[in-house]
Amino acid sequence: MRLPVVFVGHGSPMNAIEDSAFRRGWAELGRALPKPEAILCVSAHWETQGVFLTGAEAPPTIHDFYGFPRELFAVRYPAPGQPALAARVASMLAGFAAAVDPARGLDHGCWSVLVAMYPEADVPVVQLSLDSRQPGPFHYALAKELRPLRDDGVLILGSGNVVHNLGLADFGQDGGYDWADRFDAAVRARIEAGDHAALATWEGLGPDARLAIPTPEHYLPLLYVLGVQQPGDAVRLFNAATVLGSISMTSVLVEADGSTPS
Repeated sequence: MRLPVVFVGHGSPMNAIEDSAFRRGWAELGRALPKPEAILCVSAHWETQGVFLTGAEAPPTIHDFYGFPRELFAVRYPAPGQPALAARVASMLAGFAAAVDPARGLDHGCWSVLVAMYPEADVPVVQLSLDSRQPGPFHYALAKELRPLRDDGVLILGSGNVVHNLGLADFGQDGGYDWADRFDAAVRARIEAGDHAALATWEGLGPDARLAIPTPEHYLPLLYVLGVQQPGDAVRLFNAATVLGSISMTSVLVEADGSTPS
C-alpha cells in the first residue's frame, strides 16, 4: 500500500504541550493514517551545507529554541532511529552526495508535531536535512528520488510553514496580515492545481512572496511533499489558518486514492 505524504505547518513549539486546534489536527491525522513502518522527516530546523540524514539508533531530542517555559524543555521524544533507512536514503540520493550524521538528533520541527501524531514514540524516525543554499528546483528534484519509500511503509513528513516571517509577527494578533493571507491563498490554489513548477520557484508568485518567505527554510519542506506526489494522488488541505499576522499553519495531506495531478 502506498502511504500518504504530509506537510505540516508547525508554528510555535508550544503546540507540543498546549492544546490547540492545530495540535488536535495533527493528533487526528495520526489516528487516521495507516501506521507507518518508519518516518522520514524534512524539518525547517535542520539546515546544512550539503545533504545529510540522521543515523543514530536513539536520536536525542533537540531543544533548539529559547525563551520558552521549562515544561517545553522537559519534553523528550524517545522514538528510535533507523540507521538502515538512513543508509538506504543516502544511497538513493547518491547523486546529491548525501551522507549520514551518526550523532544528530530530532529538532523541534520534527518532534513537536510527532508528539501529537504518534505520542507513543514507537515509530522509527530519520531526519533529512535541508541544504538551504540550493534553489527550490534542487529540493523538488531531490524529493522525486524519494518516491519509492512511499511503497515501502515510510511516511514522508515535511514540517515548516508556507508563510513564516518572525520579524513581522504580532503576538497579539489572532489572524493574518492581508499580504500573508493572500500569499497563503495563492500557494493553496497552486497546490490544488498541481502547479508544482510555480511553487518550486516561489519568488515568481507575486509581490507578497518577499514578505512571506524572507528566508526559505520554512517553505522548502513543502517541496519535498510535492516532489513525492504521484499521478492519481488526492490532495487535502487542513489547519488552513494564518496566526500572529505572519505565520501560516496551512498543512497538506497527499493520498494515493484520488485524481489530483502531480
